[in-house]
Amino acid sequence: MENESGALSRVAGLFSARGYNIESLTVAPTEDPSLSRLTLVTRGSDEIIEQITKQLNKLIEVVKLIDLTEGPHIERELMLVKVKAIGHDERAEIDRLNGIFRGNIIDVTARTYTIELTGTSDKLEAFIVAIGAEKILETVRSGVSGIARGEKSLAVK
Repeated sequence: MENESGALSRVAGLFSARGYNIESLTVAPTEDPSLSRLTLVTRGSDEIIEQITKQLNKLIEVVKLIDLTEGPHIERELMLVKVKAIGHDERAEIDRLNGIFRGNIIDVTARTYTIELTGTSDKLEAFIVAIGAEKILETVRSGVSGIARGEKSLAVK
């Protein structure tokens, strides 16, 4: 999409006006500073997704749109999670789970660990379940970023 003031609000407004939910939204400038890449996750039937696609393509700011789920793709999300870490046994268990999920402990206090995790949304959800909601003090998630595998590219020529 064009990297200009108000473009993101028009996309969000389209969803709001039609009662569609945005589960995740990530946007940032690309290698071309006049363009931003927006990765949006939503759910719906094939008909609803088709309608959303048609409506998005009508927006002037949208330069090119692809549905990554129509082919092989890579998606990642970043999560920072602050957890209670009191006592040797609890810290050892958090270290074990952190290793299994390939996280990075990026901050340590006497009572907490802050862990950085990247992966699919399913992986991040699995970590939350494994660590246990009672240990979680705070989570921050970036939203999904995605890219097609192989030669397929969203680049505008």
